[in-house]
Amino acid sequence: MSGSGAKKVVETAVKATKAIDWDGMAKLLVTDEARKEFANLRRAFDDVNQQLQTKFSQVNFFGSEPEPIDWEYYRKGIGSRLVDMYKEAYDSVEIPKFVDTVTPQYKPKFDALLVELKEAEQTSLKETERLEKEIAEVQELKQKICTMTAEEYFQKHPELKQKFDDEIRNDYWGYGPPQ
Repeated sequence: MSGSGAKKVVETAVKATKAIDWDGMAKLLVTDEARKEFANLRRAFDDVNQQLQTKFSQVNFFGSEPEPIDWEYYRKGIGSRLVDMYKEAYDSVEIPKFVDTVTPQYKPKFDALLVELKEAEQTSLKETERLEKEIAEVQELKQKICTMTAEEYFQKHPELKQKFDDEIRNDYWGYGPPQ
């Protein structure tokens, strides 16, 4: 049975249970024998509902069929006329098979996205590694900044030393280009 069909059966069973005023009917009974039969009816009704809910909650909605119904078992307990009527109704239900037309259409796109994701992940890991190194350098600089000499700083940043040396050599002291 399909997922929506099973869901409808369970919903109908739940609605039927809620719609029956068991307590109201029980108040109308006057003899002990009637109360006993009524209790048996209610127990049988609850058992059937329990079986329906259990049966349809266990259906694999990805294509496998539910277990076949043992009609003979029910014929013995309920009677063949009623069971035959249910069997005929059950057999007349045609449930269309699900044909997946979406997955083949989107699977290549999804696979391409996975490849792109792996590449992005590698790029991200490399960038994370670079940033962690930079953070470690900044933290080290932060700790040493009070005691560090210019020579020590320029050893770590030779490009800055070259820039300052060029400015001094060209008589450009950071206030604008020489006139």
